[in-house]
Amino acid sequence: MVTPEQRAVAAAATAAPATPPSLAAIWSALNGVPDPEIPAVSVVELGIIRGVEWDAATTDRDGGATLVVRVTPTYSGCPATELIMLGIREALAALGVSRLRLDTQLAPAWTTDWIAPEAKRKLAAYGIAPPTGDAPAGGRVDVTGISPLRRAEVVVPCPRCGATATRLVSQFGSTACKAHYRCEACLEPFDYFKPH
Repeated sequence: MVTPEQRAVAAAATAAPATPPSLAAIWSALNGVPDPEIPAVSVVELGIIRGVEWDAATTDRDGGATLVVRVTPTYSGCPATELIMLGIREALAALGVSRLRLDTQLAPAWTTDWIAPEAKRKLAAYGIAPPTGDAPAGGRVDVTGISPLRRAEVVVPCPRCGATATRLVSQFGSTACKAHYRCEACLEPFDYFKPH
């Protein structure tokens, strides 16, 4: 069985451009790769693409260099990491990149500070409250326990109506990186992308 990724790589190898794509074209292609769990934002907007460069030291016999893309997952156990890597491979194969190395970079650890401002607006429009700077200890949410005595009070505006009368329902929402909240004004539940 041939996967769509294998077909894209084979097509890129047979129709490889005479010159490799520019870094600007590569960044543009990567900006089109959506996060599998939050398709309203790209992996570039989330800040998980940490670097892109041509590695001339790993050229093949035809003189083609290897493209190296450094990826920092939102956390080391993120279940979407393989889908993200597949999306990156497919986008770059469609651009004509035939030699690719994806390096997972765990240090420094990803932080919500790396999310682009435009992505925060897209998160809110999608119905997910973006990380705020209102949390104690520099914008971080205490997730060390589930006891109400150990939870930090954080004002999280509702992404639907903008009300600040919201309450934490669960430290974990639809994914581990989000908390589940409920708006007391419009009564709608929503996820909050926890700062970390």
